[in-house]
Amino acid sequence: MTHTPISTPGSQIGTWWSGAVVYQIYPRSFADANGDGMGDLRGVTARLPYLKELGVDALWLSPFYKSPQADAGYDVADYRQVDPMFGTLSDFDEMLQKAHGLGMKVIVDLVPNHTSDEHEWFQEALAAEPGSAARERYIFRPGKDAVLGSGDGNNAPNNWNSIFGGPAWTRTTNADGTPGEWYLHLFDTKQPDLNWENPEVWEEMRSVLRFWLDRGVDGFRVDVAHGMVKEAGLPDWDGAAAMVEGTAEARHLPDAPGAHPESVEPHTAHRASIAAGSAGADDAAGAIAVAEQDSGHEPVSPLYPPSPFFDQDGVHEIYRDWNRVLAEYDGDRMLVAEAWVEPAERLARYIRSDEMQQAFNFDFLLAGWDAGRMAVAIEESLEASASVGAPTTWVLSNHDTVRHPTRFGLSDPTTFPKGIAAEDEQPDAALGLARARAATLVSLALPGSAYLYQGEELGLPEHTTVPGEARQDPTFFRTNGVERGRDGCRVPLPWVSGEPGYGFAEAYTTSDGGAGRRQPADPWLPQPASFGELAADRQDGVQGSTLELYRSALFLRKSHGLGSGTFCWADAHDPELGVLAFQNRDVLVMANTGSEPAPVPDGYRVILSSDGAPSDDGALSGAALTGSDDGGTAGTRTAVIAPNSAAYLVAG
Repeated sequence: MTHTPISTPGSQIGTWWSGAVVYQIYPRSFADANGDGMGDLRGVTARLPYLKELGVDALWLSPFYKSPQADAGYDVADYRQVDPMFGTLSDFDEMLQKAHGLGMKVIVDLVPNHTSDEHEWFQEALAAEPGSAARERYIFRPGKDAVLGSGDGNNAPNNWNSIFGGPAWTRTTNADGTPGEWYLHLFDTKQPDLNWENPEVWEEMRSVLRFWLDRGVDGFRVDVAHGMVKEAGLPDWDGAAAMVEGTAEARHLPDAPGAHPESVEPHTAHRASIAAGSAGADDAAGAIAVAEQDSGHEPVSPLYPPSPFFDQDGVHEIYRDWNRVLAEYDGDRMLVAEAWVEPAERLARYIRSDEMQQAFNFDFLLAGWDAGRMAVAIEESLEASASVGAPTTWVLSNHDTVRHPTRFGLSDPTTFPKGIAAEDEQPDAALGLARARAATLVSLALPGSAYLYQGEELGLPEHTTVPGEARQDPTFFRTNGVERGRDGCRVPLPWVSGEPGYGFAEAYTTSDGGAGRRQPADPWLPQPASFGELAADRQDGVQGSTLELYRSALFLRKSHGLGSGTFCWADAHDPELGVLAFQNRDVLVMANTGSEPAPVPDGYRVILSSDGAPSDDGALSGAALTGSDDGGTAGTRTAVIAPNSAAYLVAG
């Protein structure tokens, strides 16, 4: 690790997004304005003052487009319409106008890898003949013969598997009832992949971009940004692909099929790097062996061996094209990539000056609660982004991952299960929340842009006991429950502890015949009992609460200019002892992932700590203040950073 300051391009770019804090809204679970049990755009509008007070700079809305909701809106039937369950285009326009009026930008999700099977294009394709222009918008292929030379086409065109489990191909039926061609769907059967070799697809997506840019949106989060382009010839592939929601390291999962022992999980790679440095391994294989022995996990990567359908070089020309579209508009419009790409240097290719503006930094998310792994992820991410003149992003949770307070409460706080069920290991909730609060202070103090997932400011855990009959994630069904799925992180938010559904529909004001509010429908997913104590109204204004910690951290981030600062490791930095310490502008950040208290350096005082106890100057501080009995002046107090906590410090 170097103590030389790492230049952060965000400090020179000067755009709104380079150091912004972006809050992800999962619309169906944020707030319900009409009492039907499903969140909606009017619910978002009603809660905008809360987000303004929280201190975020921008909102990212997950899909709200017209959709049959086979994958919670990531199966889009019409990119230019709001699904009626969320409201109308007028509702969106009102929300956008009010967000802008409060000084917040708005980013919307874009799903370009696939559509819904109910999209008019795909319906036309099903009705059309093989080889038709309608079918060329998607990836249709004849099958391989089960009986050689028979022409039966009974086998899929290749051996690819869906990210959600099962085969990635589904066979169609011809109008006369005979078996037809097969179509590709890297996700659910109801999500057919678009053919990005077709110029018509390019032009349609440009049109979609302009539709929302014309309405005033400030940017797009691009779903599966490393997808879209496939290797020529669609060759067979024996690897196993996965997305952020987990790896085969989950205790209830077997080893992933097709996993190669020489491939390294991104967060295992961090451990290997550390092992190589500390154990003096002569080569990568030796470092990996040390890492595996240390972690107890088999390294299984979601991206290795190299995939023929992810991170193809041709995808970059798409983003150069979109960059030119955004340049037609004023206001520093932006693109942020959801791209699961290793190593960091390859991810950086997505954010070159003529492509996207940002990419999610999943290496940091994958590092878990471990100072050494966090340190490697931070330094490598900053250096890779700086190499292309772009700022870095930081994220701990999203709608595809087990929430980080729950992950950090597991016996191994670096593991990433694909969801958690009642029969799986249950987390230590208090320990997980303490670590999550500390990790948040780290992420919000790093230069670049930070992304928050709705409800993390309340310290919400994963719902780890969602019953099987209530689950809705297609991954749960396509794997016969082997993968628990993502429902546990998508549970509707608790706003008011004493209300039905913990106030999820508290904004619902429609009267029933003048007799007052009708009882709202139950939220679309069940909420755990713990949400009652964590509801926003139970934390608002309460010193030491997670909500107030986030508000304080966001205030200090802005007032000290940390988003556009310069990073360097501090003298107190010692990952072997579990201490992560770095300097950003005038703020020293210390996090203690170890088991012993870490002393605060001489000449520094704590201005904010994840422990939440008040400091002498009235700021929120969690540093433990212990009496000194070394013969010095009576009452002398020495500050330490307790295990599983973090703090911001300044000189003086």
